[in-house]
Amino acid sequence: MTSTPTLVPSFIKGTWWAPENPGKTTDVVDAATGEVIYQVSTEGLDTAGAIDYARTVGQQNLQKLTIHERALIIKQIAQYLTEHKQGLYDISFSTGATQRDHYIDVDGGIGTLFTFSSKGRRELPNSKVIIDGNIEVLSRDGSFIGEHIYTTLPGVAVEINAFNFPIWGMLEKFAPAFIAGMPTIVKPATPTGYVAEATVRLMLDSGLLPEGSLQLISGSARDLLDHLDYRDHVAFTGSAATAQVLRNHPHVQTKGVRFTAETDSLNAAILGPDARANTPEFDAFIKSVMVEITAKAGQKCTAVRRVIVPTGRSQEVIDALAAKVSERIRVGDPREEGVTMGSLVSPEQKAEVAKAVDRLVASGGEIAFQGEAPEGTSFFPVTVLKFADARTPEVHSVEAFGPVTSVLEYKSLNEAVELAAMGGGSLVASVCTHDDATAAQLTLGIAAHHGRVLVLDREDAKTSTGHGSPVPHLVHGGPGRAGGGEELGGVRAVKHYMQRTAVQGSPNKLTALTGVWHSGADAKTVTRAQVDAGAGVHPFRKSLAELEIGDQFASDLRTVTLEDITAFAHETGDMFYAHTDEEAATANPFFPRRVAHGYLLVSWAAGLFVDPAPGPVLANYGLENLRFITPVTYDDAIRVTLTAKKITPRVTDEYGEVTWDAVLHNQNDEIVATYDVLTLVAKTWPMPEVDEAN
Repeated sequence: MTSTPTLVPSFIKGTWWAPENPGKTTDVVDAATGEVIYQVSTEGLDTAGAIDYARTVGQQNLQKLTIHERALIIKQIAQYLTEHKQGLYDISFSTGATQRDHYIDVDGGIGTLFTFSSKGRRELPNSKVIIDGNIEVLSRDGSFIGEHIYTTLPGVAVEINAFNFPIWGMLEKFAPAFIAGMPTIVKPATPTGYVAEATVRLMLDSGLLPEGSLQLISGSARDLLDHLDYRDHVAFTGSAATAQVLRNHPHVQTKGVRFTAETDSLNAAILGPDARANTPEFDAFIKSVMVEITAKAGQKCTAVRRVIVPTGRSQEVIDALAAKVSERIRVGDPREEGVTMGSLVSPEQKAEVAKAVDRLVASGGEIAFQGEAPEGTSFFPVTVLKFADARTPEVHSVEAFGPVTSVLEYKSLNEAVELAAMGGGSLVASVCTHDDATAAQLTLGIAAHHGRVLVLDREDAKTSTGHGSPVPHLVHGGPGRAGGGEELGGVRAVKHYMQRTAVQGSPNKLTALTGVWHSGADAKTVTRAQVDAGAGVHPFRKSLAELEIGDQFASDLRTVTLEDITAFAHETGDMFYAHTDEEAATANPFFPRRVAHGYLLVSWAAGLFVDPAPGPVLANYGLENLRFITPVTYDDAIRVTLTAKKITPRVTDEYGEVTWDAVLHNQNDEIVATYDVLTLVAKTWPMPEVDEAN
């Protein structure tokens, strides 16, 4: 007796849910064996309720956390998934994926979480507001200023994912949305949704996720967009046809739903004229194409669909590619030892790929090589086509979403650029050449048609992450046919889930809004005389628990002598004429006569503001935004004003980062230099470790 396949549940409104009366269900098969292993139905699912739950419960819980606190949770989830990834490997075999494919999907997804967590905590503030750019002074006296800030979108992040990467595709969208503070509803593709469900279950079992921050719809969600508006963000990965249907939805068109898409892409790999047989570039090119058409059985939005080579070189490339495939690729059940390429995701997908190949052949393509594959189920052989006419329209418009690629010839570099552009916009292209001029001409020629370009040669062949591997640090997406969307790209991805707003007001009001001190805002100033008399506390004597934005130290003046300038020049070896040659310095239109080194002034400034005794300030780790504005000559004097500008406690350490606004003035109150001083400051003083050591 055959048992009834398991119904894949959804997780909505804080609980696992499955329909009591599933009605018509959709079967999900094991890609390699064809056995029905799951069923899917969302009959009766409360989509509107799930969205409301995210906007209320999810938003409220995420907004209790700072960006760094959210980013730390992402790291902890990544650690938890790492401990349980073998189970994800085991279930993913049923999608037709090999162990090598698991590393891309499972480990790639987990690695993306780690990267976003790290970048979120290193590059974004430990607050709920992100400042974008510098302030704009809007009044002569500086009492009215403006700047841009990012704040969390108040709705829900909906991700609609493709079947090929059920884990990576989900996590690369979830991580930036979560760090931004937006709750997520995941809608995976039905053929591999059971893998996404297993991943979501682990994430929930970890106990790390705030309630309402993650929901899952396993199956159809046809009315999902009916309940969204300008507060919400939809990230779609899939076919261009489906993307167009979603784009035309009335709520996208008239209610401002933010919609981004990553869709079909006829990616190209271009072989440079210099990359001849037996060169490192040729070998790297063949290996790259082989990997990209066989990983995930070619079911990658970044796979190489068009191999563009110099005139007369197509057969050479086809022969090398055929030899590499024959040597490295064995198609079969991915659970079997020795198999290096599994099956397509379903019999339906196999039929679609076969249909696309037939269209390419009918348009003039010749099957130049076809590998071996088992009969039946969803296996498909590696297939390489050759086109005599490189401008055949179908080769630039028909995508066979499987282990299929086409080889085309170009007569000139300009034609290679034109052929790559005929894809109508792609996610990625590779340029393989060791010649700098060729690399520049091809890359700059195709850049506007692609979201990413990999320049491959002997110098990076071994270290390159590959043509088809989007990395979380860099943008993933592309123009035109590729969807016009943008994902990943480091902290840029976080900002996609936030609203950029221009704010205007006084320095005090913008300081209050952002938690960052603005020049002209109120400050609590102490002088050296007050500190020495015990009438004030130097800001460097305050731990993070005591330090406040706007705490300020104002130094006394220090006079610059010609002897100081000369001594610094000889001590450092910086004998630039502006410091050592009176006549030449005076002739320079920027200087009144010999002037002090800028770095001498910065060094003196440190001496003017530093409190020398051991205390909460643990280290100075750099300067930012240093600008020298007014030259200082001998007999001038300088003073420094140091203000606590930004305080960033680290969520995992007993210290945090403090950015100090430093301004040097001369005896005439003219600004000499401006910069930010970066320090590491203890959260409390003495630090806990010091107490234990004592």
